[in-house]
Amino acid sequence: MAKALEGVKILDFTHVQSGPTCTQLLAWFGADVIKVEKSGEGDATRGQLRDITDADSLYFTMLNHNKRSITVNTKTKSGKEILERLIKECDVLVENFAPGALDRMGFTWERIQELNPMMILASVKGFGPGPYEDCKVYENVAQCAGGSASTTGFDDGPPMVTGAQIGDSGTGLHLALGIVTALFQRTHSGRGQKVLVAMQDAVLNLCRVKLRDQQRLERNGVMKEYPQYPNGTFGESVPRAGNASGGGQPGWILKCQDWETDPNSYIYVVVQAPVWEAICKVIGKEDWITDPGYATPTARLPRLMSIFAEIEKWTMTHTKFEVMQTLNQYDIPCGPILSMKELADDESLRATGTVVEVDHPIRGKYLTVGNPIKLSDSETEVTRSPLLGEHTDEILSDLGFSTDELISLRHEKVI
Repeated sequence: MAKALEGVKILDFTHVQSGPTCTQLLAWFGADVIKVEKSGEGDATRGQLRDITDADSLYFTMLNHNKRSITVNTKTKSGKEILERLIKECDVLVENFAPGALDRMGFTWERIQELNPMMILASVKGFGPGPYEDCKVYENVAQCAGGSASTTGFDDGPPMVTGAQIGDSGTGLHLALGIVTALFQRTHSGRGQKVLVAMQDAVLNLCRVKLRDQQRLERNGVMKEYPQYPNGTFGESVPRAGNASGGGQPGWILKCQDWETDPNSYIYVVVQAPVWEAICKVIGKEDWITDPGYATPTARLPRLMSIFAEIEKWTMTHTKFEVMQTLNQYDIPCGPILSMKELADDESLRATGTVVEVDHPIRGKYLTVGNPIKLSDSETEVTRSPLLGEHTDEILSDLGFSTDELISLRHEKVI
């Protein structure tokens, strides 16, 4: 079965997380991703947070599956000639260098177009054009600058970053979409183009409901679905809303049985109008069904926290999975708080390829996240990440380099 991106060649100049997230996704869909790494060093994450001596770290391996690695000293004349030949052969160049780094290497957009007018240049940057465009950005910096941190956490506490890598991996996912869109446009335009995703922009896109709420707040001065209502005060900007739902449907995280000893013995429960009667019956509060103070969503808004406290009295008598099983019988939306261990051990996630076991020649078997996007006609096979420079000879041979030339390049420490 042919892969969705079979025949597409990606020149991968990315490192750490945002760029590799993007190129790994493209590799999973069948693109030939050639990861260019610095001779003798490689991607910095190969050695970061290492758990096995002399083995590539999980940080690296889990972001660089299905790729080929070539090491090139890009500061040498011969190294630049290798890159020129790769640019001529490839369809997309992806980079997440600091602003201006590619230009300083001698590969300006104009030079890339000279070498390959159909080349797509895809870049991750911290900020878009403006006062901060030259600033260096990491995951948590992006979360803070993109609006996530200011709206995460509880109202009586400081801003908080989230455990989800929305700055790095979120930006990589946006960039992958930009690349395949540019590839599609190229089929009828015949031209390459630049694709830019700023990390701040990607985070803000993922926080769009908070920008929605900012405008609602400015118009109405209050947001009734937030836990600050009715007794709290609202300032000029969207407050931190604890575990309130961003969609306007009242929801909260509630304790379950054994919460005192299990930090993840909790469940998220959504109190929707269509299932209100069922919720009342499950927790033994049938009188709320007809009580004017509880019978309508509007009447319930000022009482949400006391309602959740009453539901919690019931959830605390059951495990989170028992609660989920009971509530789903009545189509009451809920979700258990699953730990990383529970997810790693989940057989259904393994069956769908969302969690995959991969064998590595040095570190042995390890778990990784598989392709979250499932295509019926392009099945994803997750292969291990490459060793540093593992495919250098193979890639250069494909470009027409002879064995003698490879020996000479290695002697000159170009590769």
